[in-house]
Amino acid sequence: MKKKRNRLQIITEILRSTVVSSQEELLEILASRKLNVTQATLSRDLKMLKVAKTPLANGSYKYVLPPITKTISPQGTFNSLTAGGSALSLEFSGHLAVMRTKPGYASAIAWDIDNKGSYEILGTIAGDDTILIIPRDGVTRQQILDLLNFTLSETKTNDDIP
Repeated sequence: MKKKRNRLQIITEILRSTVVSSQEELLEILASRKLNVTQATLSRDLKMLKVAKTPLANGSYKYVLPPITKTISPQGTFNSLTAGGSALSLEFSGHLAVMRTKPGYASAIAWDIDNKGSYEILGTIAGDDTILIIPRDGVTRQQILDLLNFTLSETKTNDDIP
Protein backbone atom coordinates (compact mmCIF):
# COMPACT_ATOMS: atom_id res chain seq x y z
CA MET A 1 0.00 0.00 0.00
CA LYS A 2 2.88 2.36 0.76
CA LYS A 3 4.28 1.84 -2.74
CA LYS A 4 0.95 2.80 -4.25
CA ARG A 5 0.68 5.91 -2.09
CA ASN A 6 4.20 6.97 -3.07
CA ARG A 7 3.46 6.31 -6.74
CA LEU A 8 0.30 8.42 -6.56
CA GLN A 9 2.26 11.24 -4.92
CA ILE A 10 4.85 11.12 -7.69
CA ILE A 11 2.17 11.11 -10.40
CA THR A 12 0.50 14.09 -8.72
CA GLU A 13 3.79 15.96 -8.53
CA ILE A 14 4.50 15.28 -12.22
CA LEU A 15 1.04 16.41 -13.32
CA ARG A 16 1.37 19.62 -11.31
CA SER A 17 4.76 20.53 -12.71
CA THR A 18 4.78 19.14 -16.26
CA VAL A 19 2.47 19.25 -19.25
CA VAL A 20 1.67 15.59 -19.91
CA SER A 21 -0.54 14.77 -22.87
CA SER A 22 -0.66 10.97 -22.89
CA GLN A 23 -0.31 7.94 -20.68
CA GLU A 24 2.68 6.84 -22.76
CA GLU A 25 4.41 10.14 -22.01
CA LEU A 26 3.63 9.78 -18.30
CA LEU A 27 4.93 6.19 -18.33
CA GLU A 28 8.22 7.45 -19.81
CA ILE A 29 8.54 10.15 -17.14
CA LEU A 30 7.83 7.59 -14.42
CA ALA A 31 10.39 5.21 -15.92
CA SER A 32 12.99 7.99 -15.93
CA ARG A 33 12.35 8.27 -12.18
CA LYS A 34 12.96 4.52 -11.80
CA LEU A 35 9.26 3.84 -11.29
CA ASN A 36 8.16 1.14 -13.72
CA VAL A 37 4.42 0.57 -13.87
CA THR A 38 2.16 -1.01 -16.42
CA GLN A 39 -0.23 0.98 -18.54
CA ALA A 40 -3.15 -0.74 -16.77
CA THR A 41 -1.85 0.28 -13.35
CA LEU A 42 -1.28 3.85 -14.54
CA SER A 43 -4.79 3.95 -15.96
CA ARG A 44 -6.23 2.85 -12.59
CA ASP A 45 -4.05 5.42 -10.78
CA LEU A 46 -5.27 8.23 -13.03
CA LYS A 47 -8.86 7.16 -12.45
CA MET A 48 -8.30 7.09 -8.67
CA LEU A 49 -6.78 10.59 -8.79
CA LYS A 50 -9.74 11.73 -10.94
CA VAL A 51 -7.38 13.02 -13.61
CA ALA A 52 -9.00 14.51 -16.71
CA LYS A 53 -7.72 15.64 -20.09
CA THR A 54 -8.21 19.27 -20.97
CA PRO A 55 -7.52 20.98 -24.30
CA LEU A 56 -4.69 23.50 -24.62
CA ALA A 57 -4.62 26.58 -26.84
CA ASN A 58 -2.31 24.85 -29.35
CA GLY A 59 -4.84 22.06 -29.95
CA SER A 60 -3.07 19.43 -27.85
CA TYR A 61 -4.30 18.05 -24.53
CA LYS A 62 -3.00 18.01 -20.97
CA TYR A 63 -3.77 15.80 -17.98
CA VAL A 64 -5.07 17.82 -15.03
CA LEU A 65 -6.10 17.06 -11.47
CA PRO A 66 -9.47 18.39 -10.22
CA PRO A 67 -9.40 21.84 -8.58
CA ILE A 68 -9.68 22.71 -4.89
CA THR A 69 -12.82 24.61 -4.01
CA LYS A 70 -12.77 24.95 -0.21
CA THR A 71 -11.34 27.42 2.27
CA ILE A 72 -10.77 27.32 6.01
CA SER A 73 -12.72 29.75 8.16
CA PRO A 74 -11.10 31.74 10.98
CA GLN A 75 -12.67 29.27 13.41
CA GLY A 76 -10.61 26.53 11.78
CA THR A 77 -13.41 24.74 9.98
CA PHE A 78 -13.71 24.06 6.28
CA ASN A 79 -16.31 26.10 4.41
CA SER A 80 -16.35 24.03 1.23
CA LEU A 81 -14.41 21.18 -0.29
CA THR A 82 -10.68 21.60 0.28
CA ALA A 83 -8.31 19.36 -1.61
CA GLY A 84 -11.27 17.96 -3.50
CA GLY A 85 -13.03 16.99 -0.31
CA SER A 86 -10.00 15.13 1.03
CA ALA A 87 -9.38 17.54 3.92
CA LEU A 88 -12.38 17.35 6.23
CA SER A 89 -11.67 19.43 9.34
CA LEU A 90 -9.08 21.44 11.22
CA GLU A 91 -8.96 21.93 14.98
CA PHE A 92 -6.43 23.56 17.27
CA SER A 93 -5.19 22.27 20.59
CA GLY A 94 -3.04 24.93 22.13
CA HIS A 95 -0.32 25.73 19.64
CA LEU A 96 -0.84 22.57 17.53
CA ALA A 97 -3.34 21.95 14.74
CA VAL A 98 -4.92 18.65 13.78
CA MET A 99 -6.34 18.20 10.29
CA ARG A 100 -8.68 15.28 9.55
CA THR A 101 -8.73 13.87 6.03
CA LYS A 102 -10.37 11.06 4.14
CA PRO A 103 -8.64 7.73 4.88
CA GLY A 104 -5.36 7.42 2.98
CA TYR A 105 -5.12 11.10 2.03
CA ALA A 106 -3.20 12.59 4.94
CA SER A 107 0.34 11.92 3.69
CA ALA A 108 -0.22 13.63 0.33
CA ILE A 109 -1.81 16.71 1.89
CA ALA A 110 0.96 16.87 4.51
CA TRP A 111 3.51 16.56 1.70
CA ASP A 112 1.93 19.57 -0.04
CA ILE A 113 2.04 21.59 3.18
CA ASP A 114 5.65 20.65 3.94
CA ASN A 115 6.87 21.27 0.39
CA LYS A 116 5.59 24.84 0.33
CA GLY A 117 8.52 25.54 2.64
CA SER A 118 6.70 28.22 4.58
CA TYR A 119 8.34 29.70 7.64
CA GLU A 120 5.17 29.46 9.75
CA ILE A 121 5.02 25.66 9.79
CA LEU A 122 7.92 23.75 11.31
CA GLY A 123 6.59 20.46 9.97
CA THR A 124 3.79 17.96 9.79
CA ILE A 125 3.29 14.37 10.89
CA ALA A 126 0.80 12.39 8.84
CA GLY A 127 -1.07 9.24 9.64
CA ASP A 128 -3.66 7.60 7.45
CA ASP A 129 -6.42 10.17 7.97
CA THR A 130 -4.92 12.72 10.37
CA ILE A 131 -2.19 15.36 10.08
CA LEU A 132 -0.50 16.98 13.06
CA ILE A 133 0.59 20.48 12.01
CA ILE A 134 3.40 21.91 14.12
CA PRO A 135 3.71 25.71 13.86
CA ARG A 136 6.81 27.63 14.84
CA ASP A 137 6.82 29.55 18.13
CA GLY A 138 5.02 32.87 17.88
CA VAL A 139 2.88 31.92 14.89
CA THR A 140 -0.82 32.63 15.44
CA ARG A 141 -3.76 30.43 14.58
CA GLN A 142 -4.87 33.00 12.02
CA GLN A 143 -1.46 32.83 10.31
CA ILE A 144 -1.79 29.03 10.12
CA LEU A 145 -5.33 29.32 8.73
CA ASP A 146 -4.22 31.88 6.15
CA LEU A 147 -1.26 29.74 5.14
CA LEU A 148 -3.36 26.57 4.81
CA ASN A 149 -5.98 28.41 2.76
CA PHE A 150 -3.22 29.67 0.48
CA THR A 151 -1.37 26.34 0.32
CA LEU A 152 -4.45 24.22 -0.36
CA SER A 153 -5.90 26.66 -2.88
CA GLU A 154 -2.63 27.63 -4.61
CA THR A 155 -2.09 24.20 -6.13
CA LYS A 156 -5.68 24.08 -7.43
CA THR A 157 -4.98 20.48 -8.36
CA ASN A 158 -4.70 18.76 -5.03
CA ASP A 159 -7.74 16.54 -5.28
CA ASP A 160 -8.25 13.09 -3.87
CA ILE A 161 -4.61 12.30 -3.35
CA PRO A 162 -4.04 9.29 -1.14
